[in-house]
This record gives sequence, structure tokens and C-alpha cells, in this order.
Amino acid sequence: MTENTTLRQLSGMADQPAAMAESALILIDCQNTYTQGVLELEGVQAALEQAAVLLDRARSGRIPIFHVMHDAGPGSPYDVRAPIGRIVDLVAPRDGEPVIVKTFPNAFTGTDLDEQLSAPARRDLILAGFMTHMCVSSTARGAFSLGYRPEVVAGATATRALPGLGDEPISAAALQVASLAAVSDLFGVVVPSASDIPD
Repeated sequence: MTENTTLRQLSGMADQPAAMAESALILIDCQNTYTQGVLELEGVQAALEQAAVLLDRARSGRIPIFHVMHDAGPGSPYDVRAPIGRIVDLVAPRDGEPVIVKTFPNAFTGTDLDEQLSAPARRDLILAGFMTHMCVSSTARGAFSLGYRPEVVAGATATRALPGLGDEPISAAALQVASLAAVSDLFGVVVPSASDIPD
């Protein structure tokens, strides 16, 4: 039996996170959408606390910060004009911190995020937010395809259970692990918590 090896390792790509000081922080869809109701995520509060730690460190280090929100229109759980779709107070943007509103899972699709990141010329990106299997994964893959070096902070992400192919649902815990493993295979470095990102 052969040892498990990632495509990153086979390609000789870095498997250690870049320093916070050299990166930009992107908080993805940290909206009330995921803290209540039908889309409440398993582990969401702990993930938001980790995201808040990242945000505090980013502000202290004066690195670029981008808040991303998903908008699916009025009446949806992603209505950015309603309380349900607003960014959670714990990680709410401050004046001067850009807010990117997207309509696709990949935060680069149909937005000016790539252009805004070009201003500070940061290629190392720290990603956190929701949902791990959807918008976090899609944004990590999109960033990779554009030549960025994404890092995902596992403890600052969360997801939900999904229907499986048969009668058995896929648990949130299983989907979380699989989603992060898929990212770390090629598209980005995955670290357990905010404390694993060096200053």
C-alpha cells in the first residue's frame, strides 16, 4: 500500500502557510444566514470566533481585509438588505474595509475582487467563512486558478449535512473533512486554526 500523497507534494508546492503580514484576509459569507433557521451550520459559532481572531490580527497587522457577502435577492436567506443576510456583528466590517457582494459561489466570479487584490499586490490569501464545501472551496479553487496562493483556516469554516447518493445523509463533520482534504490536495494550504498562521 502506498503512502497518501497530495498533488501539492507531488508538484513540489509549498505546504506551509505564508505569514499573516504577507497576506490578505478574505472573510467569505459570514452572514446571519448561517447562524439560524434552515441553513444554520454545525459549529458555526466556534468558526465565527476563529474568524474574529483572524480579523483582529489582520487589523492589528494592517493587512488588506475583504468581506464577501452572497446576495440571492429579496425573500431568500441571502438577502443582503434584510437582517438574515447581513454580516454577523462579531466580524462586521469597519469603515474602509471593502465589502464584495457576489452572486456565485466563487467570490472572484462577477466581482472586482481580483482587481481590488491587485492594488496591494498580495498573492497569499487567508480564507475563512462559509460554507466549507461550497463558497470557501469554490473561492479557494478560483484563487488558485488566478495564480493566488490560498490558505484555508479550517477552524474558521463550517458546513452542513447534505443528502447522500443513497438513503444515508452525509454528515456535516464528514463533509467538512472531505471538503478541506479536497482543497489541500492541490488548491491551497489548510491549517487547523487561526493560531497556525504565523505573524
